[in-house]
Amino acid sequence: MTATNAAAEGSGALRDELDAINARITKQASHVRELKKAGTTSADEIAAAVDALKDLKIESESMRKRMEVLDPTAQFNRRVFDELILRKMFIVPSFEIHGGVKGLFDLGPPACAVKAAMVDVWRKHFVLAESMLEMECTCLTPEVVLKTSGHVDRFTDLMVKDPASGECFRADKLLEDAIDELIDSNPDMPASEREGHMRVQIQADAFSPAELDDKLVEYGCKAPSGEPYGPSFPFNLMFKTSIGPEGTAVGYLRPETAQGLFVNFRRLLDANAQKMPFAAAQIGLGFRNEIAPRSGLLRVREFCMGEIEHFVNPDDKSHPNFPSVASKELVLFGRDDQLGSGKTKSIAIGEAVSSGIVNNETLGYFMARTQLFMERIGMDPNRLRFRQHLTTEMAHYACDCWDLEIQSSYGWVECVGHADRACYDLDVHSKATKTPMLATLKLDEAREVEVAKLKFDRKALGKTFMADQRLVSGALEALAENWADFEPIANALEKEGKTTVDGFEITKEMVTWKKTSKKVHEIKFTPSVIEPSFGMGRILYSLLEHSFYQRDADEQRCVMRFKPAVAPQKCAVLPISSGEEVNAVVDEIAAELMESDLATRVDKSTASLGRRYSRADEVGVPFAVTVDFDTLADGTVTLRERDSTVQIRLPKSDVTRVVFDFVHGRFTWEEATAKYLVVQVKED
Repeated sequence: MTATNAAAEGSGALRDELDAINARITKQASHVRELKKAGTTSADEIAAAVDALKDLKIESESMRKRMEVLDPTAQFNRRVFDELILRKMFIVPSFEIHGGVKGLFDLGPPACAVKAAMVDVWRKHFVLAESMLEMECTCLTPEVVLKTSGHVDRFTDLMVKDPASGECFRADKLLEDAIDELIDSNPDMPASEREGHMRVQIQADAFSPAELDDKLVEYGCKAPSGEPYGPSFPFNLMFKTSIGPEGTAVGYLRPETAQGLFVNFRRLLDANAQKMPFAAAQIGLGFRNEIAPRSGLLRVREFCMGEIEHFVNPDDKSHPNFPSVASKELVLFGRDDQLGSGKTKSIAIGEAVSSGIVNNETLGYFMARTQLFMERIGMDPNRLRFRQHLTTEMAHYACDCWDLEIQSSYGWVECVGHADRACYDLDVHSKATKTPMLATLKLDEAREVEVAKLKFDRKALGKTFMADQRLVSGALEALAENWADFEPIANALEKEGKTTVDGFEITKEMVTWKKTSKKVHEIKFTPSVIEPSFGMGRILYSLLEHSFYQRDADEQRCVMRFKPAVAPQKCAVLPISSGEEVNAVVDEIAAELMESDLATRVDKSTASLGRRYSRADEVGVPFAVTVDFDTLADGTVTLRERDSTVQIRLPKSDVTRVVFDFVHGRFTWEEATAKYLVVQVKED
């Protein structure tokens, strides 16, 4: 056995052990969350669980480092990659000459072109292929919309400032860290005292600003300047602004694009001729005022998102196109595997849905389509997986959630969320605005359904609700259309004499009812939403990493292996000499390529031909045409393929058609080498 094989075998064994440890970490982390959520667990028991989790993480990190020693090729050369990304202006810090701002980046010409091509493929793959309704909603969102969706409350943390520097910190984390430090530095602390400190730590994120300020003083928390922190204040991760010159209307830069689609549901349904199911899509910017932005484009304050909202009958989540992807194999990391073996499994999405691993066909369909999109833009399939949310991670209303994670040098990073959000989004906007968000299912045959027949005491309703009495009676009548919906209201009125409907308190005197049945020809329902949400910035960064390699491990010969469809420039045109006749042909070929919408790079510099090839390789240009002296004699040129460096000779009149067909997937390099003469050219 060679040393390389032995290293690979040893690395594989460690990988199995690491998978098992990571599964134990996931299970222990879930256990810790459950203990904290219960509120009845002793501080000692929580502390022991947290200590066990820390030990597992230390063991995992140690094993990861041993794997790197055994398999050095698995290490990503971040230094060389970062140098290339900056030198070729893929990504640069925003406002760099003014010192820059954390979490803000500018895309240079190559990355801008890659992103535009990637978004174009996304539109064709999803919006056009699925006949989705695309919208472009405003980035500026009134507070009431985000209050309704829960973002105003959900995105708020208490912050404190260093009075000397003005630097902000998350207050509850400061308190938690101070208590950890106190306990760690006093190993002989009595159990009762330790339990008291732990109780405070558990409640850190639940204290009011005044209570938290008192606790920070009590635990001696000081700012880096040595002074006490300033008073706590709420910090919302959304960017807040005012709408209009009066400054009284509060608005936010949207933290996601989805809300614009939800509030336009009724118009979208009309635009789709009332047909269900259907999908709406949007690509645009989102904004989050991250406390500690890091990891390049993975956590930033302004980012591009592509979101799809697929509206479907909650009682029928099948998808008509599911059979077309049923055999597609995906790498799934289900919750049982996360808590058990720690290993992923490769399984056809059809089998995953039929066995109940994935909740329904529509969710599974979009997972498979996302995998196909990633492969289409050139992502490494071996570094893709779908991780299911644990029960402790999911929102209470969600049915099932799977994140497409992409492995990069930062580990496994969530890049696309796939969530079955049930009816939550349309429900909350409907209740807040008293606007029905309903779709209609036409029945082939009339159906007998149980309903409630209501009789209102209009005098009692008018006296209590005045102008709102029609809203109240309308809400009750909507519930009465289905006895199963009205029955809890009826039971509450019978037992308690009152109940609440859409924020209004109803008493037994206001309405009487009778259970009956009627024939219906249509059924009204609030649609469920299946939401694939794409973080385009994260996908772009991952694609840059997956595309990067060094030819022959030479740091001076870096290559970006972009697929032709997303490459920033599709072809380079290079003259063998600076002669006027040669350059005239170069200009002719370049003009013809660009007339066919093929971005073209012309390099007439005096550098060697090999150096000019390398320059094109560094920005991922897949093909290069060289005009030489034979071109002037017989009208043929050479065409070089980037990754193999193999060249063919073909008539210059064929160049545009051949490159166009390469870019659009109609012609392969293997077919080209079979059709045209392969030539050997030394790259100096």
